[in-house]
Amino acid sequence: MSKTSSLKSTIAVSLNNYLDAGAIVAGASGITLWQNYLGLSEMHLGWLNAISANALGAAIGAIIGGFLADRFGRKFIFTYNLLVYMLGVLIVMLSVNFPMLLCGFLVTGISVGIGVPASWTYISESSEVNNRGRNICISQMSWGFGPMVILLFGMLFAPGGYLYGLVESLAHAVIGTDAAATAVEVFSSRVVFLTLFIVAFIAWTLQRQLEESKEWSPTSQPRPSKEGSNCLSGAEGKEVSATAAQRESASILSNIKSLFTNKVAVRSVAFLAVIYLTWNLVASVMGFFQPHIYETAGGLSNEYANMLSCAGWGVVVAVTFCLSFFIDRLPHKLFYVLGLVAAIATWVVIIKGVTGIGSLWAFSILWGVNGGLSVQIFYALWGSELFPAKFRAGAQGLMFFIVRGLSAAWGLVFTYIYGENGEGFTLAAWCMVALLVVSLVVGVIGCPDTRGKSLTQITRERYGDTV
Repeated sequence: MSKTSSLKSTIAVSLNNYLDAGAIVAGASGITLWQNYLGLSEMHLGWLNAISANALGAAIGAIIGGFLADRFGRKFIFTYNLLVYMLGVLIVMLSVNFPMLLCGFLVTGISVGIGVPASWTYISESSEVNNRGRNICISQMSWGFGPMVILLFGMLFAPGGYLYGLVESLAHAVIGTDAAATAVEVFSSRVVFLTLFIVAFIAWTLQRQLEESKEWSPTSQPRPSKEGSNCLSGAEGKEVSATAAQRESASILSNIKSLFTNKVAVRSVAFLAVIYLTWNLVASVMGFFQPHIYETAGGLSNEYANMLSCAGWGVVVAVTFCLSFFIDRLPHKLFYVLGLVAAIATWVVIIKGVTGIGSLWAFSILWGVNGGLSVQIFYALWGSELFPAKFRAGAQGLMFFIVRGLSAAWGLVFTYIYGENGEGFTLAAWCMVALLVVSLVVGVIGCPDTRGKSLTQITRERYGDTV
């Protein structure tokens, strides 16, 4: 694949990351409006968070999508998955009660999870040796653009925002001029989800045109041709269909067995799961609680807190853009260490005490630097490099399932430690530092030497000719 086509396919697939992060932030930014409109309790909000794209919904989708991508191909996921995403977003947009809203969050979250392992895998498999890191960085930039753009939309369309007049006009046209204020206000969230629907349709259109990854090949026996199938009828046709289904199931189970019985693969899963989990436990808290931290620990208004969060995502995009020029030229360990040092420094700033707006800006910028050099970049890169094509996406799906599932549970634990008014913030901050130190130490010790090598070469060096 040429450099131009590699970049083109990377951009098309990277839109999945925009949709992933966008779904998380869109849900969080509009949750108060839905709460007021539907009269939701804190328990209802807890359920929405638990099954969303930030937690169990994505975790379930990832473990399913990873092994489906290994069995049926990466293009299979790109052909159908975003249709599921658009369905989920559409349900949210049209929600008039809690069950509909919960269903929309769940469907969207599962779709996000299904797309993640296939996306990172396809980008690596479609990249040239000396552009693999660059293309993963482009994918990560898309992850940064998602929250930044959705936060901007949220501020513009929210009650009191510059474009709220358009929202009011739309709401009155749809539900009438005598509608309740809460019903009108929630339209700002519906419009934000509409932007995700539009981007998802564009991404689906582009991804349907992609070629299948040349690294992937079917592992099952050839299926009967359509001509052969047409010659069968009744019981014979049903028997062939049943046999094909059994063969497909056996192939998926065989890949799962291969993953768990190969010592090199198991060690790789353990290494990547540890560095990504310990970092993501901190990142998931930041993604959901960062504005809340600004408000409780820093005493900022909600509007200022959202603006500071948006600026932080701008730093993420800028730093990742710079990294894309050097990640394939300089040692990975250098950038990995710099990113985690910035992350640790972020929390040290808060532990030493917020002395003014300068401390909060330092907090936001340092975390933005960490996001631009994040562990997630190296997890996505190494996760696609350290496994053979046979179960490459499945391994990533498994790890994503573990990380997102435990992150959902950790969110509840963090809330308990942090306290309702931030009284446990110092203890929570030290927990963050401890997790980041673990990610730093394990990553430095286990950092693989893959830069400048093809995926085939890496697989042969690690697994020989046994897979």
